[in-house]
Amino acid sequence: MSVAVILALSLAVPTGVPAAPGAPVALAALAPILTPADDAPVDEVRVGPADAATRSALRDVVEACLVDRGSLQEFRAFATSPRRIARLAAFDAAWTDALVAMPSSGLDTEARIDRTLLLELLRHAGADDARLSARLAESSDLLPALDELEQLEEQRWIVAPVDPAELAERFDALTKDVRAVIARVRAGHDAAKSGAATERADGSEAEPDATTDADTSPSDAPLAVDAVTALRAARWLDEGRRALRRVYEHHADYEPGFAWWVERPYDALSEALGDLLSLLREEIAGQHGKPDDPLVGDPIGRDALVEGIRHEMLAYTPEELLAIGERELAWCEDELRKASAEMGFGDDWKAALARVKDDHVPPGEQDALVRALADEAIAFVDARDLVTIPELARETWRVDMLDQDAQRVLPFAAYGGQKMLVAYPVREMDQASKLMAMRGNNIPFTRIVTPHELVPGHHLQGFMAQRHATHRQAFSTPFLIEGWALYWEMRLWDLGWARDAADRIGMLVWRAHRAARILVSLRFHLGEMTPDAMIDFLVEHVGFERDGATSEVRRYVGDDYGPLYQCGYMIGGLELCALHDELVGPAGMTERAFHDAVLEQGPIPVEMIRCALRDEGPGDDWRPAWRFAGDP
Repeated sequence: MSVAVILALSLAVPTGVPAAPGAPVALAALAPILTPADDAPVDEVRVGPADAATRSALRDVVEACLVDRGSLQEFRAFATSPRRIARLAAFDAAWTDALVAMPSSGLDTEARIDRTLLLELLRHAGADDARLSARLAESSDLLPALDELEQLEEQRWIVAPVDPAELAERFDALTKDVRAVIARVRAGHDAAKSGAATERADGSEAEPDATTDADTSPSDAPLAVDAVTALRAARWLDEGRRALRRVYEHHADYEPGFAWWVERPYDALSEALGDLLSLLREEIAGQHGKPDDPLVGDPIGRDALVEGIRHEMLAYTPEELLAIGERELAWCEDELRKASAEMGFGDDWKAALARVKDDHVPPGEQDALVRALADEAIAFVDARDLVTIPELARETWRVDMLDQDAQRVLPFAAYGGQKMLVAYPVREMDQASKLMAMRGNNIPFTRIVTPHELVPGHHLQGFMAQRHATHRQAFSTPFLIEGWALYWEMRLWDLGWARDAADRIGMLVWRAHRAARILVSLRFHLGEMTPDAMIDFLVEHVGFERDGATSEVRRYVGDDYGPLYQCGYMIGGLELCALHDELVGPAGMTERAFHDAVLEQGPIPVEMIRCALRDEGPGDDWRPAWRFAGDP
């Protein structure tokens, strides 16, 4: 369906198709595409055969919804703004009502998948916003100016008039509010160090050793703030302070007389916010931007994990995922002992691993090693006709070396923007760090990391994602993206990629790492494991160098990855392995046909790919039910 058709649909509502209140008119006009004609046109510009996902009757509908929603998100840029949350909730409700009113029985498999994916995205967005609103309410005592600062910026966007004299008074009042919060937080911090009782930021009382004055009002009571809450509030206040600066600079530059009223109150408020940020981030959370800063994460709790698992379309509980991780880690340890015995170390796989780590190239030669291993992996896949590798995908990749700062969170390798990012010693590192970097990126480790990141892993996957089912990018999930690369590690294991026991140890360490990621990340978010304990676990059960383990955990508990991201590797890999066993051979698919079909579906949950490949479109009452890993 062309853009012209979408525009035409938006101009008229067919009779008999009621529109949900506030819904886009195009959604109410879906009847003509529920049963598309056999000769319906597909994309005019395309190289190679059109895949079924591209021909989905709902492709343009999905794109229309996501473009409109993206416009709202871009305009209402403050994630913490109640007005943004409410506006997106109204938008999502209108689209949800219209999609629910559309019977799945009138859609083909690919359109049913798109409908299910879009409904789930809208549902999960509402759950995320509800959790954010709850956290904002819990931390409201630490955010005295946030909402007003956001409102000022939002009013600037719609060119609302501003009275400089009134704004100066308001800034003065907010400065007093911020200074009062600083006093309460500092008193609570001092009391916590001395053992006295305080009120927590969420309104609950800390320990019962109360020493505060009975006449002290709640608004003056000391506030006990832990490192997690302090960092959370600091992130939000940082955005508020930036909004304050943008508002001031906009009006001061363009409105004569504005600075005469507002400059001094603005400076005072900005300074007070800066002092509160320093207190929360540096004194309480201990974050000074230095390598030895304590690791502080933000556990989300079991309820949020259950919600996230549902969104990833997995029919398992957090506890069952932990059991799967333990099972997979135990398998890896058994195989490590077998490989260790072959190398002459008996059951002492850590001694064998120490020998493996010593097998590394000299500084300056890691990029050449990666190039040679990438060529070998492509030849290996070609010889077995495992997956289609377009010529342009073979040509358009390169290697970049990670600098010292990047290796704080990426101690091994990564992929992004046609590049494999490779960690190895750089001259600024101290001697111990250089040795750890070489040992952590030894030849057997790099032998399996390279196909994971390039071909048939992420590079091929990204290349195909830009050319197939591109309307599904918004439904991207680590359980497919990382699961695909981990699946190939498993597949290459079965096909004999390892040359000897040392190579198998290299492969097994990475596989054990992915099992351990399930355990440490879920236990962290369940409140059962601290960052320090996570580091110890990776050193003990995976055999990582401590610097590498620390860098990994810093990434796990940071803001750049979702709480279930680390599960995506192993769990997504197991999903693809189970789907492979269902369809390759018994269902008559070849290896190449299976892998090409997976790539053509886009980066969506594996259960939806399973629906597509089995031609079993999800119905109106669909819920995750596939127990791909059995009953752990």
